[in-house]
Amino acid sequence: MAKRDYYEVLGLDKNANSSEIKKAYRKLAMKYHPDKNNNDKAAEEKFKEASEAYEVLSDDSKKQRYDQFGHAGMEGAFGGGGFGWDNFSHASDFSDIFGSGGLGSIFEGLFGSGFGGGRGRRRSNQGEDLQISLSLTLEEIAKGISKKIKINIQDTCETCDGSGSQDGSVETCSQCNGSGQVRQMTRSLFGQMQTVVECPSCHGEGKIIKNRCPKCRGEGRTKKAKTISIKIPAGVSEGQYIRLRGQGNMGKRGGEHGDILVHIQEKEHNIFERQDADLVCEFPISFSQAAMGTDIMVPTLTGKVKMKIPAGTQSSKVFRLRSQGLPHVNSSYHGDLFIKIHVITPTRLNSEEKDLFEKLAKFDSEKKLNPEKSFFSKLKKFFV
Repeated sequence: MAKRDYYEVLGLDKNANSSEIKKAYRKLAMKYHPDKNNNDKAAEEKFKEASEAYEVLSDDSKKQRYDQFGHAGMEGAFGGGGFGWDNFSHASDFSDIFGSGGLGSIFEGLFGSGFGGGRGRRRSNQGEDLQISLSLTLEEIAKGISKKIKINIQDTCETCDGSGSQDGSVETCSQCNGSGQVRQMTRSLFGQMQTVVECPSCHGEGKIIKNRCPKCRGEGRTKKAKTISIKIPAGVSEGQYIRLRGQGNMGKRGGEHGDILVHIQEKEHNIFERQDADLVCEFPISFSQAAMGTDIMVPTLTGKVKMKIPAGTQSSKVFRLRSQGLPHVNSSYHGDLFIKIHVITPTRLNSEEKDLFEKLAKFDSEKKLNPEKSFFSKLKKFFV
């Protein structure tokens, strides 16, 4: 069955602000809370669905991707297994509903370690995500490009081979017996309930290292230089992120790598102004070219093209060249190029030019051209 639109799930329109999104989720979380709907599978699914929708729409980066690409833009955002309780990062905002133990224990009890079949990793041991910025020219954005960048990441300590132990010995945590979790009683709006939380002794790892590696200080990882390849699709825009999965910092003591988030920035162009996939260019022409008409060669991101300027063209007139703008991401469609004409009025005239303009002014006078009188005449008619 196809996924429902996240805004539809929360009963909102796409212009909803963060306060409205939070209020809508709170209402649904109260309605479908597991403690309020014993053994009701339909309520459990509604609870999951609302939590996933809120996780996306309450996060500016995820919301931007979803608004632009829909569910396709969220593919892989929660790992291969799909959205799970460990993806929900806002439980503390609703402690009156979920109790001090957070949302994790509720989801784990109902659905296992993850909604989509179990991702099988503890977030406490996963490496940190890294963010880098990448500045691109419009020419690079138009074609798409591959770039190599040098960064520093946390990777496997070669001294202890990632174990964090100087002699390789690791002890099972006595408080949680290696599970990485302990149970505790918490209170919520629906009364007292038992929750599962991260073990405070081993921080969710299930093991204790006594003799720590001196090089990595027991973390099992050290900082190293790395060159990464980034493939940028054509049509990206300022503020978008590209996620490189599994290329971020390695987790402590053999934990999985985090991701790298590449933040796209656009370099200012000296000719074009970008408006979504369209481009705007201001092109100067002379007074005589505007009056008599001419052919001009206008710039595009792929070269110059000929464009006809009809006689009598006025300053600020805009011409449209279809499909000469930027491509849409993962699409064959292109935006357009808009050429805004700017008629240059001469500021210095030689004697010959001055003579010609005097003749033109005399000719205009004989034709009784009076644009000012014409304007006020129209203005008078408007108010009468």
